[in-house]
Amino acid sequence: MMDLPPDLDQKLRSHDQQHLAFGWEALAIPERTNLVEQLAGLDFEHLKALYAKKDEPNAVLPSREQIEPLPVELRSDISPQVYTAGEDAIRRGEVAVLLVAGGQGSRLGSDRPKGVWPVGPVSGASLFQIHAEKVLALRRRYRASVPFLVMTSPATHHETTDFFAEHQYFGLPKEAVHFFQQGTMPALDIATGRLLLEKPGQLFLSPNGHGGTLTALADSGLLAKLKAEGVRHVFYFQVDNPLVRIADPAFVGRHIETDSEVSSKVVFKEKPEEKVGVLSLVNGRCTILEYSDLPEAMTRERTPTGELAFRAGSPAIHLFSVPFLERVTSGATRLAHHLARKKVPCLDAAGKPFTPTCENALKFELFVFDALPLADRWLAVAVERADEFSPLKNAKGADSPDTVRKDSIARAARWLEAAGVAVPRSNGEPTHALEISPLFALDETESRQKVDPALRITGPTLLS
Repeated sequence: MMDLPPDLDQKLRSHDQQHLAFGWEALAIPERTNLVEQLAGLDFEHLKALYAKKDEPNAVLPSREQIEPLPVELRSDISPQVYTAGEDAIRRGEVAVLLVAGGQGSRLGSDRPKGVWPVGPVSGASLFQIHAEKVLALRRRYRASVPFLVMTSPATHHETTDFFAEHQYFGLPKEAVHFFQQGTMPALDIATGRLLLEKPGQLFLSPNGHGGTLTALADSGLLAKLKAEGVRHVFYFQVDNPLVRIADPAFVGRHIETDSEVSSKVVFKEKPEEKVGVLSLVNGRCTILEYSDLPEAMTRERTPTGELAFRAGSPAIHLFSVPFLERVTSGATRLAHHLARKKVPCLDAAGKPFTPTCENALKFELFVFDALPLADRWLAVAVERADEFSPLKNAKGADSPDTVRKDSIARAARWLEAAGVAVPRSNGEPTHALEISPLFALDETESRQKVDPALRITGPTLLS
């Protein structure tokens, strides 16, 4: 039987973490190997520094005088010349697509990756299929290499990679799809700063937040690989939004024209109480303020024309320049962790299972929106919510399978009517389920070019 390596034993003792070897004698060799690998990868000095900040207050909202509404451009105002410049960048292979897909469908009543959830109103296509087919359609339209980066988590990685393999990567070349895992962080005991064990030989680990997407991209070596291959911009979006327009040429073109380091799409808030982060200027820097942090008075402020003053809601769609990503994922400019107090089941001091009744642990996360204020040049572009934002989050009610299906059908109906097709409606809603595959049309313009105005809608209709 292998012993705890002496250097690791000394390391644990010097940091008062020797309890992590609890039950070592009873562990099987694979379990010992796993524990050694977990511990060897930890930066105990960094964890100690994080723990030292446990009593510091969370970030305090700046004073109202420091906050201003963010200037926002309208996508509809972007010129055809800028659109063409965006197309040229895609054609040259300068744009990669990054899908954030580390989450499970817990709120949907499933422990499977959220990306496998069927959302196609007629086809039943999964979120993964819809997004992958958009990338495939881009590659075909521009005859270009568009790397597809899929960020998973330890909980979803193997099922995600298996799902793509089972579906032959949805028509994409296998070598064009790059999977990488989100990082994890251990939890610390609030009272002592000791790392918590989930069970003997296993640290309690949790995903390190959506900001971990950026650091994992760099730590995996993918960022360096993309740069070497000529990629200059990374389009970032989340798996739960089937309407997102991936690598939108107008957005890409304007990002390039303004030499922006970070560009963000926004959807205007419809109600003050809407639960979305709001892009704002804080001390002159582009910042996303969480809806839970905004005082009610600010959420209800109006402009002289009656619009909400702080209405630039974030659908989590961003475009990052590669040099900027290099800067925020390395050295002193690397994103900082946020601290949260949580209830974490773990082993107690005697090595017995313990279920806390109050907050007993510190967990640490990185937030992607912390990158925005680090940019010296930024851009915000407003898009129509009905065209690009319908997230799948809940089993029922708002942002549920029902609303996603309804919004997808409504957009397909608008595209068909723009092409001259008579869409049957009842009380204003399309009578039949409608779906336009990305492989048929990526946007309304392409749909108009392909759809026969004489098309008759007599039942559920899929254009693919």
